[in-house]
Amino acid sequence: MPVKSAIKTPCTSVCSVEPESGLCRGCGRSCDEIAGWIRMSDDERDRIMAALPDRLAKMEAISG
Repeated sequence: MPVKSAIKTPCTSVCSVEPESGLCRGCGRSCDEIAGWIRMSDDERDRIMAALPDRLAKMEAISG
């Protein structure tokens, strides 16, 4: 029987939503993305993960 690999996740266990952006302060995902993560394809997760560094940088710039 094939062994399933673990799902990649950007979660940092800092689960706090920044009110202005609606994104998690720890990983940069939206609540909808977090909730749907398990059902997404690897390509969808990879696309979102590629966008996270920019999201986090923008959040940091806004909140200072």
